[in-house]
Amino acid sequence: TWGPYAGAVDPRISAGVAKALLDMGCYEISLGDTIGVATPGSMNALLDACVARGVPLDAVAVHCHDTYGQALANIHAALCRGVSVVDSSVGGLGGCPYAKGATGNVATEDVVYMLHGMGIRTGVSMEKLLDANELIFRNLGRATESRVARTLLAKRTSGLGSTAPRL
Repeated sequence: TWGPYAGAVDPRISAGVAKALLDMGCYEISLGDTIGVATPGSMNALLDACVARGVPLDAVAVHCHDTYGQALANIHAALCRGVSVVDSSVGGLGGCPYAKGATGNVATEDVVYMLHGMGIRTGVSMEKLLDANELIFRNLGRATESRVARTLLAKRTSGLGSTAPRL
């Protein structure tokens, strides 16, 4: 893991903090890649360290930023290990204001598209998510960061409809 100030952080230290929080009564520990530098390898190393410290993966959530385009790969790695809670934001809104160069959160639309494509039921309507994306970014006066939203909204406005997997 990496921090904007300390640089590389030994995954065992992060796992120790997660275990301490669990022991204090936290029911869920969200492991955050707030500057978006993690890779599937470092995600697996962090999850290995958590398991070694006695943190059950059903008590773990992941929070991935997409600075280097690795967020979906990291989420997939976590899902394959048994993590089932993922933070995301419409259109990739948000970010890490104290870390220079870090971009926004992983886009909900991209995560939902991946999950639906994997056959995972989310209860999230892609069409309603796209409606929210369109409203938010129109009011912000800027383009969405979501690759999926850009593609599906372009299809929607051209009359081609949505080809998003439905579950």
